[in-house]
Amino acid sequence: MASPGNTADKQESRGLSHLLCLWTVMLGQLSKPPGTFALWLTFPACFAKLPTWTLFLAMCAAGIGGTFQYGYNVSVINAPTEHIHMFLNESWQARYQTALSPGLLTLLWSTVASIFSLGGLAGAHLGGPMAIRLGRKGGLLTNNLIAMLAALLMGISSPTGLFELLIVGRFLIGMNTGIGLSLQPLYIGEAAPKHLRGMMTMGSSIFLTGGILTGQIVGLRELFGGEQFWPFLLSSCCFPALFQLLALPWFPESPRYLFIDRGDEMKCIQALKCFHGPLQYEMEMEDIRREHVALAGERAKKPWELFADRSVRWQLISIFLLPMGQQLSGINAGLLIESMGRRRLVLGGYSLMTVWCVVLTCSLTYKTYTWAPYLSMASIFAFILSFGLGPGGVTNILTTELFTQSSRPAAYTIAGSMSWLSFFTIGMLFPFIVKGLKQYCFLVFLVECSLVAIFIFFVIPETKNKSFLEIKREFYKFNFGRRILEPEGELCERTP
Repeated sequence: MASPGNTADKQESRGLSHLLCLWTVMLGQLSKPPGTFALWLTFPACFAKLPTWTLFLAMCAAGIGGTFQYGYNVSVINAPTEHIHMFLNESWQARYQTALSPGLLTLLWSTVASIFSLGGLAGAHLGGPMAIRLGRKGGLLTNNLIAMLAALLMGISSPTGLFELLIVGRFLIGMNTGIGLSLQPLYIGEAAPKHLRGMMTMGSSIFLTGGILTGQIVGLRELFGGEQFWPFLLSSCCFPALFQLLALPWFPESPRYLFIDRGDEMKCIQALKCFHGPLQYEMEMEDIRREHVALAGERAKKPWELFADRSVRWQLISIFLLPMGQQLSGINAGLLIESMGRRRLVLGGYSLMTVWCVVLTCSLTYKTYTWAPYLSMASIFAFILSFGLGPGGVTNILTTELFTQSSRPAAYTIAGSMSWLSFFTIGMLFPFIVKGLKQYCFLVFLVECSLVAIFIFFVIPETKNKSFLEIKREFYKFNFGRRILEPEGELCERTP
């Protein structure tokens, strides 16, 4: 017979588990249909400002095979969980004539689910070199071949009875999304005018939530979530890849890549006219020329070379810290990003998240009161909305804006690696944090949000409507110290 103390501990643990389940569900759901609906409501107002329809369609063509693919494959694996368990049991029984133990079944399923993150980490390391060698558009197109191969392996895993093909397919589709998350914002950020760069890069977040919503819909039991169709459901990732293979070749390569990396001024001008219109491209072309002169033919850097480059020291610290805070989830900022600026949004978002962590901890501590559950739910809503006001959408934009052309691909490799490592680490450690700290588990997030907010306040400058050279000039005093006089003109970003 259980003692009263043990019973109370179990009830307390069960209550905390229910709240953490609510936390998880809220994080997932608020980044899905409601967030998607709110973002698509802003579409007419946002993209009426774009200079040409070509720029809008290029963003769509890049997004469908980039962040849409990521959101879709994160969401679509949830529906066939039971059917994959049955497949693992049956294939193991047929191969070894023995039942699969529960522990080994859990290990195999965990491998199927988590190998996606390891593939994403590998893809993040490949994204930068592909952007340099193949170009931004060329890298996106080549990346779709990986998705097609992944779809083939996952589709034939059930008929062949080889669960290893399912694991390899999930790794490859993770690699595909890791590459896409690096190349898509790079392509869009370099094609957009500087006064619309933030709004254009927000398209990545819109396609992410759209992919999650689509994965939920097609995973319904009435559609492709049944036992017979789960291999087709997992292999349906080939359709976004096929769409991008057919659509993206009709659009130009990144203008900055064409001129600064390839030295092809004529194609750069043609691409700018196509994206910005024949009457509005001169200002952007002049900005590209200034950056080309400033870089003086400097080759694209490798990720490890950035660590030895003093001129990007604080930018590098920034892309270490900001992706770590982005791995919760949330909705996005919409029109606010161009009206309020990046710095104010991301700083305000992390500051509000700190406040709501305090409120949530208090509501969990005094959960015996009748008002505590309602305060906990309101705090979770407020925390996610605060995340959406800044960190959820601004982090990827800052990675584009804090670096010049030669450093940007390597910076995306490092930022992507930190993002995927944080994603994996949080998933592994959070259950142990909950078990150890119980109702005080959110104090960990309080400390993280506070430290990131302090860092942003003292280090990150406002980047709205600034060229890449102007942004790098803002970091000059941090990278070289106030003792060094800052040179005047556009060449100040060169290392003395």
